Amino acid sequence: MIFMFFKIIALDIDGTLTNSRKEISPETYLTLMRYQQNGGKIILASGRPTQGIVPHAKKLRLDEYGGYILSYNGGCVIDCSTNSVMFRNKLPLSYVPEIYDIIKDYPVGINTYEGDKIIVGNRINSYTELEGRINGMELKFVENFPEYVNFDITKCLLQGEPDVILKLEKILSEKYEGRLGIFKSEPFFLEIVPLGVDKAKSIDRLLSAIGIKTDECIACGDGFNDISMIEYAGLGVAMSNASDVVKNAADYVTLSNDDNGIAYLLCRLANTSMPVLAAV
Repeated sequence: MIFMFFKIIALDIDGTLTNSRKEISPETYLTLMRYQQNGGKIILASGRPTQGIVPHAKKLRLDEYGGYILSYNGGCVIDCSTNSVMFRNKLPLSYVPEIYDIIKDYPVGINTYEGDKIIVGNRINSYTELEGRINGMELKFVENFPEYVNFDITKCLLQGEPDVILKLEKILSEKYEGRLGIFKSEPFFLEIVPLGVDKAKSIDRLLSAIGIKTDECIACGDGFNDISMIEYAGLGVAMSNASDVVKNAADYVTLSNDDNGIAYLLCRLANTSMPVLAAV
């Protein structure tokens, strides 16, 4: 099959792998299983915490087929076949009180992750609640966020109205230039990660470790935080539901996440028809 020239595919989750109902459609599922059965590997590359990616990794049987989880926008990479952490970047805790002091008077929530809980400070808003629903994780509000967060973390996330997030992106980017990574994953989510953490750099490190060339990799996404991996991969693919900025970074634009865009892409590359449920 032609698509087997591409030995590995990196997939963003929300807006890419899953549809608007946050589900992997039957067509997409069958196509990805066929891809793995023919020797292809899958990387689930998301800004989500690891806990929020695991259910999709289990559904796609990445442990059986030797796939990978790239969580926290590349801050942590897990080999699903061994359930082991290949590498992880830590956000220095010394920054947490500083960041909290800057954002505390803005109408935004700030969170990080502890086990199966999302630890939230400052306030809970509708976008904080969305983060909980997306990941299937319980929200735990703490009164003193900087004092509570005394354990290793990989990122913090700010949630708020897009205009407020845009303002804070500018403030934090200027303050922490050359020290932290500050970027939007959605208009209402602002990611704060260790310097140098992004999907492309983590995918490059992973491919080097497993002996796969960049040209043998596909990367698919719809968000701002997907641009780096789309530009990096041998074939960079944007979903039609992505913004123009993301589409302009891509080699190819596939159908939307609600129109089985990933299945359509792989079937085009394989020169086959879309799978149907009867093929199971």
